[in-house]
Amino acid sequence: MAHSLSPPYADIRSPRPYLCYALASTYSTVYTGSCSISIPTKLFSTLTAAHKKPSVKCRQSEFSEQQPRFSSGPNNDSLYSPQSPPSAAGLPPRVFVGHSIYKGKAALTVEPRAPEFVPLDSGAFKISKEGYILLQFAPAAGVRQYDWSRKQVFSLSVPEIGSLVSLGPRESCEFFHDPNKGKSDEGKVRKVLKVEPLPDGSGHFFNLSVQNKLLNLDESIYIPITKAEFAVLVVAFNFVLPYLLGWHTFANSVKPEDSGHINNANARSRVDYEWSR
Repeated sequence: MAHSLSPPYADIRSPRPYLCYALASTYSTVYTGSCSISIPTKLFSTLTAAHKKPSVKCRQSEFSEQQPRFSSGPNNDSLYSPQSPPSAAGLPPRVFVGHSIYKGKAALTVEPRAPEFVPLDSGAFKISKEGYILLQFAPAAGVRQYDWSRKQVFSLSVPEIGSLVSLGPRESCEFFHDPNKGKSDEGKVRKVLKVEPLPDGSGHFFNLSVQNKLLNLDESIYIPITKAEFAVLVVAFNFVLPYLLGWHTFANSVKPEDSGHINNANARSRVDYEWSR
Protein backbone atom coordinates (compact mmCIF):
# COMPACT_ATOMS: atom_id res chain seq x y z
CA MET A 1 0.00 0.00 0.00
CA ALA A 2 1.42 3.36 -1.00
CA HIS A 3 0.51 6.47 0.91
CA SER A 4 0.96 10.01 -0.37
CA LEU A 5 0.31 13.40 1.16
CA SER A 6 -1.68 15.45 -1.33
CA PRO A 7 -0.72 18.22 -1.72
CA PRO A 8 2.39 18.19 0.54
CA TYR A 9 2.43 20.86 3.22
CA ALA A 10 -0.34 22.83 1.50
CA ASP A 11 -2.86 22.23 4.27
CA ILE A 12 -0.63 22.95 7.26
CA ARG A 13 0.64 26.43 6.42
CA SER A 14 -1.09 29.73 7.19
CA PRO A 15 -2.56 31.74 4.29
CA ARG A 16 0.28 34.26 4.76
CA PRO A 17 3.74 33.57 6.25
CA TYR A 18 4.45 34.93 9.74
CA LEU A 19 0.85 36.07 10.13
CA CYS A 20 -0.48 36.87 13.57
CA TYR A 21 -3.32 39.07 14.72
CA ALA A 22 -4.91 40.83 17.69
CA LEU A 23 -8.64 41.33 18.06
CA ALA A 24 -10.19 44.56 19.31
CA SER A 25 -13.84 45.37 19.86
CA THR A 26 -14.32 47.17 16.50
CA TYR A 27 -11.07 46.80 14.57
CA SER A 28 -8.57 43.96 14.34
CA THR A 29 -4.87 44.66 14.03
CA VAL A 30 -2.88 42.35 11.77
CA TYR A 31 0.89 42.23 12.22
CA THR A 32 3.00 41.07 9.25
CA GLY A 33 6.43 41.44 10.82
CA SER A 34 7.48 44.91 9.65
CA CYS A 35 4.16 46.71 9.73
CA SER A 36 0.62 46.52 11.12
CA ILE A 37 -2.78 46.96 9.48
CA SER A 38 -6.12 47.73 11.16
CA ILE A 39 -9.20 46.36 9.48
CA PRO A 40 -12.85 46.00 10.62
CA THR A 41 -13.43 42.95 12.81
CA LYS A 42 -16.29 41.65 10.65
CA LEU A 43 -14.11 41.74 7.53
CA PHE A 44 -11.27 40.06 9.39
CA SER A 45 -13.58 37.28 10.61
CA THR A 46 -14.72 36.66 7.03
CA LEU A 47 -11.13 36.37 5.80
CA THR A 48 -9.95 34.07 8.58
CA ALA A 49 -13.00 31.79 8.24
CA ALA A 50 -11.69 30.70 4.85
CA HIS A 51 -8.60 29.22 6.48
CA LYS A 52 -9.24 25.48 6.89
CA LYS A 53 -7.87 23.21 9.54
CA PRO A 54 -4.88 21.00 8.60
CA SER A 55 -5.79 17.71 6.95
CA VAL A 56 -3.86 14.70 5.67
CA LYS A 57 -5.15 12.51 2.84
CA CYS A 58 -4.06 8.94 2.10
CA ARG A 59 -4.50 7.24 -1.25
CA GLN A 60 -4.27 3.49 -1.74
CA SER A 61 -2.15 2.17 -4.55
CA GLU A 62 -4.12 1.28 -7.67
CA PHE A 63 -2.35 -2.06 -7.67
CA SER A 64 -4.13 -3.25 -4.55
CA GLU A 65 -7.51 -2.28 -6.00
CA GLN A 66 -6.90 -4.43 -9.05
CA GLN A 67 -6.12 -7.64 -7.18
CA PRO A 68 -8.60 -10.49 -7.82
CA ARG A 69 -10.73 -11.61 -4.88
CA PHE A 70 -12.77 -14.66 -4.16
CA SER A 71 -16.33 -14.34 -5.31
CA SER A 72 -18.89 -15.98 -3.19
CA GLY A 73 -22.02 -15.18 -5.14
CA PRO A 74 -24.22 -17.20 -7.41
CA ASN A 75 -22.09 -16.11 -10.37
CA ASN A 76 -20.54 -19.40 -11.44
CA ASP A 77 -17.74 -17.76 -13.40
CA SER A 78 -16.45 -15.63 -10.55
CA LEU A 79 -14.71 -17.39 -7.74
CA TYR A 80 -12.58 -14.69 -6.26
CA SER A 81 -14.24 -12.20 -3.93
CA PRO A 82 -14.50 -12.47 -0.14
CA GLN A 83 -17.97 -10.96 -0.05
CA SER A 84 -21.25 -12.72 0.59
CA PRO A 85 -23.47 -13.69 -2.39
CA PRO A 86 -24.15 -10.34 -4.06
CA SER A 87 -27.42 -9.05 -5.36
CA ALA A 88 -28.15 -8.93 -9.05
CA ALA A 89 -27.66 -5.16 -9.05
CA GLY A 90 -24.07 -5.36 -7.79
CA LEU A 91 -22.43 -8.44 -9.23
CA PRO A 92 -18.63 -8.40 -9.04
CA PRO A 93 -16.60 -8.56 -12.26
CA ARG A 94 -15.90 -12.02 -13.63
CA VAL A 95 -12.46 -13.41 -12.88
CA PHE A 96 -10.97 -16.42 -14.65
CA VAL A 97 -7.97 -18.28 -13.25
CA GLY A 98 -6.20 -21.51 -14.06
CA HIS A 99 -2.91 -23.37 -14.11
CA SER A 100 -1.42 -25.18 -17.09
CA ILE A 101 1.23 -27.87 -17.47
CA TYR A 102 2.75 -28.44 -20.92
CA LYS A 103 4.57 -31.59 -21.92
CA GLY A 104 5.71 -33.15 -25.19
CA LYS A 105 2.60 -35.22 -25.90
CA ALA A 106 -0.15 -33.30 -24.10
CA ALA A 107 -1.10 -30.28 -22.05
CA LEU A 108 -3.18 -30.13 -18.87
CA THR A 109 -5.10 -27.11 -17.63
CA VAL A 110 -6.86 -26.99 -14.26
CA GLU A 111 -9.53 -24.38 -13.47
CA PRO A 112 -11.74 -23.93 -10.39
CA ARG A 113 -15.46 -23.57 -10.83
CA ALA A 114 -17.47 -21.74 -8.19
CA PRO A 115 -20.36 -23.23 -6.22
CA GLU A 116 -23.91 -22.24 -7.06
CA PHE A 117 -26.32 -20.55 -4.65
CA VAL A 118 -30.08 -20.11 -4.56
CA PRO A 119 -31.87 -17.30 -2.72
CA LEU A 120 -34.26 -18.10 0.13
CA ASP A 121 -37.45 -16.28 1.05
CA SER A 122 -35.69 -14.91 4.11
CA GLY A 123 -33.20 -13.05 1.90
CA ALA A 124 -30.35 -15.43 2.73
CA PHE A 125 -28.55 -17.70 0.27
CA LYS A 126 -28.18 -21.47 0.30
CA ILE A 127 -25.64 -23.50 -1.65
CA SER A 128 -27.34 -25.63 -4.30
CA LYS A 129 -24.31 -27.15 -5.97
CA GLU A 130 -20.75 -27.53 -4.78
CA GLY A 131 -17.93 -26.19 -6.87
CA TYR A 132 -15.47 -28.40 -8.71
CA ILE A 133 -12.13 -28.36 -10.53
CA LEU A 134 -12.23 -28.71 -14.28
CA LEU A 135 -9.38 -30.66 -15.88
CA GLN A 136 -8.79 -30.10 -19.59
CA PHE A 137 -6.49 -32.43 -21.53
CA ALA A 138 -5.31 -31.46 -25.02
CA PRO A 139 -3.15 -33.68 -27.26
CA ALA A 140 -0.01 -32.27 -28.87
CA ALA A 141 -0.25 -31.17 -32.50
CA GLY A 142 3.43 -30.34 -32.95
CA VAL A 143 6.38 -28.89 -31.08
CA ARG A 144 4.89 -26.71 -28.34
CA GLN A 145 1.55 -26.82 -30.10
CA TYR A 146 -1.66 -28.39 -28.79
CA ASP A 147 -4.96 -29.15 -30.42
CA TRP A 148 -7.51 -27.68 -28.03
CA SER A 149 -10.32 -28.50 -30.45
CA ARG A 150 -9.74 -32.15 -29.48
CA LYS A 151 -9.56 -31.50 -25.77
CA GLN A 152 -11.22 -33.84 -23.28
CA VAL A 153 -12.55 -32.58 -19.96
CA PHE A 154 -13.01 -34.16 -16.55
CA SER A 155 -14.63 -32.48 -13.53
CA LEU A 156 -13.18 -33.34 -10.14
CA SER A 157 -15.78 -33.28 -7.37
CA VAL A 158 -14.95 -32.31 -3.79
CA PRO A 159 -14.53 -35.96 -2.62
CA GLU A 160 -12.35 -36.73 -5.64
CA ILE A 161 -10.18 -33.71 -4.87
CA GLY A 162 -9.76 -35.09 -1.36
CA SER A 163 -8.59 -38.43 -2.76
CA LEU A 164 -6.13 -36.70 -5.05
CA VAL A 165 -4.52 -34.38 -2.48
CA SER A 166 -4.09 -37.27 -0.01
CA LEU A 167 -2.32 -39.44 -2.58
CA GLY A 168 1.06 -40.82 -1.50
CA PRO A 169 4.15 -40.97 -3.75
CA ARG A 170 3.52 -44.67 -4.54
CA GLU A 171 -0.26 -44.62 -4.44
CA SER A 172 -2.74 -44.45 -7.29
CA CYS A 173 -6.41 -43.57 -7.70
CA GLU A 174 -9.06 -43.95 -10.37
CA PHE A 175 -12.28 -42.04 -11.05
CA PHE A 176 -15.13 -43.07 -13.33
CA HIS A 177 -17.67 -40.63 -14.79
CA ASP A 178 -20.76 -41.09 -16.91
CA PRO A 179 -21.97 -37.61 -17.93
CA ASN A 180 -25.33 -39.06 -19.01
CA LYS A 181 -26.02 -41.03 -15.87
CA GLY A 182 -29.74 -41.12 -15.17
CA LYS A 183 -30.57 -40.09 -18.74
CA SER A 184 -31.60 -42.01 -21.85
CA ASP A 185 -28.00 -42.03 -23.09
CA GLU A 186 -26.59 -43.53 -19.89
CA GLY A 187 -23.61 -45.77 -20.54
CA LYS A 188 -22.84 -44.35 -23.98
CA VAL A 189 -20.13 -42.00 -22.70
CA ARG A 190 -17.49 -43.36 -20.36
CA LYS A 191 -14.67 -41.34 -18.83
CA VAL A 192 -11.93 -42.82 -16.66
CA LEU A 193 -9.21 -40.75 -15.02
CA LYS A 194 -6.26 -42.69 -13.62
CA VAL A 195 -3.51 -41.13 -11.52
CA GLU A 196 -0.61 -43.55 -11.10
CA PRO A 197 2.97 -43.18 -9.84
CA LEU A 198 5.76 -43.03 -12.41
CA PRO A 199 8.02 -46.11 -12.40
CA ASP A 200 11.03 -44.14 -11.15
CA GLY A 201 9.03 -42.42 -8.41
CA SER A 202 9.60 -38.97 -9.90
CA GLY A 203 5.92 -38.08 -10.08
CA HIS A 204 2.57 -39.32 -11.40
CA PHE A 205 0.88 -40.13 -14.67
CA PHE A 206 -2.46 -38.47 -15.37
CA ASN A 207 -4.28 -40.62 -17.91
CA LEU A 208 -7.75 -39.70 -19.19
CA SER A 209 -9.58 -42.31 -21.30
CA VAL A 210 -12.79 -41.33 -23.07
CA GLN A 211 -15.16 -43.72 -24.87
CA ASN A 212 -18.02 -41.98 -26.62
CA LYS A 213 -20.31 -44.29 -28.54
CA LEU A 214 -22.42 -41.36 -29.69
CA LEU A 215 -19.46 -39.90 -31.60
CA ASN A 216 -17.67 -43.20 -32.23
CA LEU A 217 -14.73 -41.88 -30.23
CA ASP A 218 -12.15 -43.82 -28.26
CA GLU A 219 -9.28 -41.61 -27.10
CA SER A 220 -6.68 -41.67 -24.36
CA ILE A 221 -4.59 -38.67 -23.35
CA TYR A 222 -1.87 -38.96 -20.76
CA ILE A 223 0.64 -36.54 -19.32
CA PRO A 224 3.47 -37.08 -16.80
CA ILE A 225 3.40 -34.79 -13.76
CA THR A 226 6.59 -34.27 -11.78
CA LYS A 227 6.75 -34.15 -7.99
CA ALA A 228 7.09 -30.37 -8.07
CA GLU A 229 4.15 -29.95 -10.44
CA PHE A 230 2.03 -32.30 -8.38
CA ALA A 231 2.95 -30.39 -5.22
CA VAL A 232 1.71 -27.16 -6.83
CA LEU A 233 -1.59 -28.83 -7.72
CA VAL A 234 -2.02 -30.18 -4.19
CA VAL A 235 -1.38 -26.77 -2.60
CA ALA A 236 -3.77 -25.06 -5.02
CA PHE A 237 -6.47 -27.70 -4.47
CA ASN A 238 -6.15 -27.49 -0.70
CA PHE A 239 -6.40 -23.71 -0.82
CA VAL A 240 -9.50 -23.57 -3.00
CA LEU A 241 -11.37 -26.46 -1.38
CA PRO A 242 -13.25 -24.39 1.27
CA TYR A 243 -14.34 -22.00 -1.47
CA LEU A 244 -15.73 -24.87 -3.54
CA LEU A 245 -17.78 -25.82 -0.48
CA GLY A 246 -18.99 -22.25 -0.11
CA TRP A 247 -17.75 -22.05 3.46
CA HIS A 248 -16.07 -18.68 2.86
CA THR A 249 -19.50 -17.10 2.36
CA PHE A 250 -20.58 -18.31 5.79
CA ALA A 251 -17.35 -17.12 7.43
CA ASN A 252 -17.65 -13.68 5.86
CA SER A 253 -21.29 -13.35 6.89
CA VAL A 254 -20.60 -13.96 10.60
CA LYS A 255 -20.57 -10.76 12.68
CA PRO A 256 -19.73 -10.70 16.41
CA GLU A 257 -22.76 -8.58 17.22
CA ASP A 258 -25.08 -11.03 15.45
CA SER A 259 -23.65 -14.29 16.77
CA GLY A 260 -25.94 -14.52 19.81
CA HIS A 261 -29.04 -13.81 17.78
CA ILE A 262 -28.08 -16.37 15.11
CA ASN A 263 -27.29 -19.08 17.65
CA ASN A 264 -30.57 -18.49 19.48
CA ALA A 265 -32.49 -18.68 16.20
CA ASN A 266 -30.78 -21.93 15.30
CA ALA A 267 -31.55 -23.33 18.74
CA ARG A 268 -35.24 -22.70 18.21
CA SER A 269 -35.29 -24.22 14.73
CA ARG A 270 -33.03 -27.20 15.39
CA VAL A 271 -32.94 -29.37 18.49
CA ASP A 272 -30.89 -32.14 16.91
CA TYR A 273 -27.60 -31.19 18.57
CA GLU A 274 -25.16 -33.73 19.94
CA TRP A 275 -25.54 -32.53 23.53
CA SER A 276 -29.35 -32.63 23.34
CA ARG A 277 -29.52 -36.34 22.50
